[in-house]
Amino acid sequence: CHHCKSRLASAPTDTSKIHYEKFWLYRHCSSVQQRDRQAQKAGQLFSGLLAMNVVFLGSAFISSMIFNSVAITLGDVWILLSILKVLCLCWIVYYLLGTSRQPHAVLYRDSHAGAIWIRGSVLLFGSCSILLNVFHIGYSTILMHCKSRVEIVFPSLGILFICTQAYFLWHHSKDCIQVQHNFTRCGLMLAIATNLLLWLLAVTNDTLHMEIQSQLREVEQRFAGKAPFSHPRNETVLCMCPDTAICKVFQKGYILLYPFNTEYCLICCSMLYVMWKNVGRRINHDHVPHAKPKFKFQGVVFGPLLGATVVIVGICIFMMYQIQSTALTPSRQVFVMYYSYYVVLLPLMSVGAVIGTIIHALEKKELDTLKNPTRSLDVILLMGAALGQIGMSYFSIVALVASDPRDLLNSLILSYSVLLIFQNITQNVFIIDGLHRQRFTPPGKEEDIKDQNHEAYDQRRVSMLELGQEIRKASLSYIHSYSHLSWKRRALREISFFLVLCNIMLWVMHTFGAHPVFENGLERSFYGYSTWFVIVNFGLPLGVFYRMHSVGGLLEVYVTA
Repeated sequence: CHHCKSRLASAPTDTSKIHYEKFWLYRHCSSVQQRDRQAQKAGQLFSGLLAMNVVFLGSAFISSMIFNSVAITLGDVWILLSILKVLCLCWIVYYLLGTSRQPHAVLYRDSHAGAIWIRGSVLLFGSCSILLNVFHIGYSTILMHCKSRVEIVFPSLGILFICTQAYFLWHHSKDCIQVQHNFTRCGLMLAIATNLLLWLLAVTNDTLHMEIQSQLREVEQRFAGKAPFSHPRNETVLCMCPDTAICKVFQKGYILLYPFNTEYCLICCSMLYVMWKNVGRRINHDHVPHAKPKFKFQGVVFGPLLGATVVIVGICIFMMYQIQSTALTPSRQVFVMYYSYYVVLLPLMSVGAVIGTIIHALEKKELDTLKNPTRSLDVILLMGAALGQIGMSYFSIVALVASDPRDLLNSLILSYSVLLIFQNITQNVFIIDGLHRQRFTPPGKEEDIKDQNHEAYDQRRVSMLELGQEIRKASLSYIHSYSHLSWKRRALREISFFLVLCNIMLWVMHTFGAHPVFENGLERSFYGYSTWFVIVNFGLPLGVFYRMHSVGGLLEVYVTA
């Protein structure tokens, strides 16, 4: 059970239970510890080479499908990925039933790995990916006359793969496995490579899907006499959805849930990478925190109010844009309104992040210099995911400056691109600086909380009079806790909570519905149809992942403030 695992992980470890790593290249080392370190590096090197070769092979298949769809078809890519999924499933089942149940297999558990928000994200995006595969199966079943059976087998296998991997990550993401080191590393790297290839295929498939959808819109415009013929391609869609309600439901559901699949693959890669780094890791129990701070909605007033205002206004603008974007020709005013919202919001977020960074510098809180693979990965993911939006912004800046920057819409998009770069940089600095700060643990906090809990339990009665007294006491307690917070901690909590709500709103606007970065047509006309599609579909998933990962980092900063 989980309680037994926690007791086992917190108990002191006997040195006789430690399984030191061995490798045939370093069997003549002078000491056991030196041989263990060299074997660990060699195992990481060989498992990394395995993943690199698998990723290169899969990328070659996917690239060949894009540039030469006659020789390598989408079905061939699905067959390759199906083989990788079966191999990953076999290893996961072996880990669950064999490796993890061996004596002294999990002597340590990483308390920083597998946070509840990221495991919850795996369940959320995994459930959406399962629904996506269900819609794919239903859509392919209706069009069986023009689709192959592989389009039913591949999503069916995908459902089994998602369920098994989500269960594995939920229960074993904190494991520091101490047996079968090299085999476990190779299995984890194979799973990482498979998820990366699934993400790459999802990006390219989304590109082709959005291209077909936009081409159909242009065809409708030309036949309606509302737009001239401007696209050189003249392709015929051979497999069309029949005019039935169930087919339209499958098609719309597939389009709506498609972005969640890319997020699921990226989150799984990050969690599997932390597990790979923790293979063979032995944690010093002296540095394990005894009391982990929990999220409490206390000491914040202005951050939630301002953030809620941002969310309400953002939802209104988002709904208006989605309604307008369903028309054949979205109005120019809706784009102006959409980008004006960003031009107002992004400077507020940047100013908040800068103020938070200055407060971090003024604090006399020491840096946490202990080894932490989860924190190191968080920093890498924040910096890497931000490159998606920053890269798209620079492409937009070049296109707009070279065309007509004095136009109202062009100037708004130009301002949006510049502000987005600055906001990503300032927010990354604020989050990374906050993650490296030691947790604030006021003296006597646990005793106060226990006394308050006992008092609240004793005073809990059904009487309406006592209920009113409890509400009054809770309000006074909230005001008391808010007034006793230092202004630095209070400001950090306000800023963190405000940025959390802002990033959630931006995540929603980037994830669902039509994307204005493609629909406005300015960059598309400058770079060309296919080139801008590739830029958008590589940058947008990274931008969505960045917003979601920033929420987790900001919550960590809020809790530790």
